[in-house]
Amino acid sequence: MTAVGYFDLAYQSELSARAKAVYIYLKDHANKDGICWPGINTISADLSLSRSTVKRALQDLVKAGMVEKNNRWRKNGSLTSNLYRVI
Repeated sequence: MTAVGYFDLAYQSELSARAKAVYIYLKDHANKDGICWPGINTISADLSLSRSTVKRALQDLVKAGMVEKNNRWRKNGSLTSNLYRVI
């Protein structure tokens, strides 16, 4: 998405400012297939938002159908960062 596309999102979307910021962050970190896997702590630190704010933003984006979220697991069965696909 170009810078103009980001601005279109900002003006045309009913999303909250936090969701828009997280969407742009994910889009900037995604590969050519729209896939990225930053951790909540990383997103939170990079955007100067609280963890709970980032989690709410991600929920908003998933609900809006703009992001798909999938759990990722370590070999020992514990959770690692989520995999996000930006649509």
